[in-house]
Amino acid sequence: MANRSLRITKILNAPIDLVWKVWTDPVHIANWWGPIGFTNTIHKMDLIADGEWCLTMHGPDGKNYPNKSVFLEIIPSKKIVFQHFNPNYLATIVFESKESQTLMEWTMLFETNELFETVVKVFKADEGLNQNVEKLETYLKRMYEEQ
Repeated sequence: MANRSLRITKILNAPIDLVWKVWTDPVHIANWWGPIGFTNTIHKMDLIADGEWCLTMHGPDGKNYPNKSVFLEIIPSKKIVFQHFNPNYLATIVFESKESQTLMEWTMLFETNELFETVVKVFKADEGLNQNVEKLETYLKRMYEEQ
């Protein structure tokens, strides 16, 4: 599994209820999802088991990238699991409250080693995941200061 997965563990400087809100509210996730330079249009986000998440990521290159996922497991303020399609990977995000902070562990498990190698080498998914978390942290900081 280690040779076909990406994982990042991060302490976020925001309480778990705020972290959960920015992960599960389409208005919020549209503001931070994706690598640096990308913006999003959320078309559908049914945060229930078997619910669809459809969005278009708008790249800094001017291209649009349609994305589709299906939520497999939702445990409020604890866990989100979704299957992403094209490229196919299983995302598991686990949240743990740490007083005024939140521990987040985000794992992307790709179907095959070959797919993992392609997505990381060609599309730099490892850098994209790190940038996505940076954007999340920046957004959380802004949201936390506005409370």
